[in-house]
Amino acid sequence: MIRTSLKALAIASMALYLNGCAIFDDDEDEVSEVAPIPQFEMQFEPKVNWQTSIGSGVKHYFSRLTPAIYKDTVFVASRDGIVKALDLVTGDEKWQQTLGESASFWEITSNKSARLSGGVTIAYGNVYIGSENGEMFALSSETGELLWHTKVKGEVIAPVAFGEGLIFVHTAAGNIIALHPDNGEQRWIVEQEIPPLSLRGSSAPLFNNGGVIVGSATGKVSAVIASQGVTAWETPIAEAKGATDLARLVDVDTQPKVVGNTLFSIAYNGNLVALEIRSGRVMWKREYASYVDFTYDSSNLYVTDSQGHVFAIDAQTGIEKWSQTGLSNRGVTGPEVVSDYVVVGDNEGVAYLMAKADGKFVSKVELDDSGLFVPAKSAGKQMILYTRDGEVSALSVP
Repeated sequence: MIRTSLKALAIASMALYLNGCAIFDDDEDEVSEVAPIPQFEMQFEPKVNWQTSIGSGVKHYFSRLTPAIYKDTVFVASRDGIVKALDLVTGDEKWQQTLGESASFWEITSNKSARLSGGVTIAYGNVYIGSENGEMFALSSETGELLWHTKVKGEVIAPVAFGEGLIFVHTAAGNIIALHPDNGEQRWIVEQEIPPLSLRGSSAPLFNNGGVIVGSATGKVSAVIASQGVTAWETPIAEAKGATDLARLVDVDTQPKVVGNTLFSIAYNGNLVALEIRSGRVMWKREYASYVDFTYDSSNLYVTDSQGHVFAIDAQTGIEKWSQTGLSNRGVTGPEVVSDYVVVGDNEGVAYLMAKADGKFVSKVELDDSGLFVPAKSAGKQMILYTRDGEVSALSVP
C-alpha cells in the first residue's frame, strides 16, 4: 500500500533554511507519495559481522557524519561529541573521545553539545571533524587524544579535504579555508557568494592535482589553487529558473569526483556534468538533479536523484545505462559500490543492494527504523552502515 510521506516532509523541512527558519513552498499543497518497500526474490542475505552503537547518533538533525575507514579501523562520531575508533573486523573499540563546545584552548570539553556535523576525515595521522558551532577538531588517529581545536568562519557540515600539507574546510557560510594540519592555524580563506535561500548543506571539498574543487550554493563549481588560495576557474552547472523559490534552488551540495582528467559534479535543480579538470570546460551535461553524494567505479557514475531514483551513467558519454525507480521519495541516501553491488539506504532504516550490471534489487536488510542518512562505506566485500540513532553495523556480501 502506498503511504503518505510524513517522514520525507520532515526531512525536507530540515533541509531548507532562510535566515535560520524552515521554508516550505506555498504552492506545494500535496505531499509526495512514498513507494512501498520493494518486494523481490532475495538472492542472498548480507552477513552481519558485528553491530555496536555510538552515543545518540544524529537523531533528526542534519548531520552528515559519514564514518571513515583507514586500514583496519573504522572511525565514527555522534552529533553530541562522541568519537570512536573501532576494529574493522571485530567492531571492538580501540579508543573513545568525547568532545564539547570549547570556550578556550584550555577548556577541552564543556557541558554544551559539540554538535558534530562535518564528517570524519583521516589525514596526516590525525582524525579531523567539524561542528555546527564553527569549530574544527584534530585527534590522534592512534589514541584519540585531542591535539587541537580552532574556530572557523561558519558551520562545518561537510568533511574536509587534504593535500599540499594542508587541510581544507568548506563552511556553510560559503568560505573555503586552508588550515595547518598540526595546529589549526589559518593559511588562507576564499569567500563565496551565498544566496538568501539555499539547501541546508555544503559541498565537501576535493583536493586534486594542486587544486581544491568545491561546489557552491549559487550553482557553480570552482577550483582554488591550494598553495595560494586563488580561484583558478569557476563554472556554472545550474541556472536559477522557475516560478517558485524551491524551483530556483541550484545548490551544488555534493562532493565533486575526479576520474583521470575529468571532474564530475551535480546540482539540485541543475545538471550532472563532466568538466575538464584544468579549465572547468563543460565536456557533457545531462539533466539529473541531486543533493546527496554520488559515486563511481571504473566506468560508471552511480547517482541518487532528488526523487530517490538511482541511476548508472556511463562516465565517458553521460549515457544512462539503467535506472531503478522503486524507491521513490523514500529519503534515499547516496549510493556506494560494494563488490558487485550498488547499495543505498532509506529513511526507515532499510539498506538495498542492486546489481551493478542492471540495477535490479538482489537483497535488502532492515536495520533500526530511525533511518539511514549517509551512504554506506565500502571495505572490500564488507560495508559499514550508520543509522540516525547511532547504530553502526558491519555487513558483508558474497
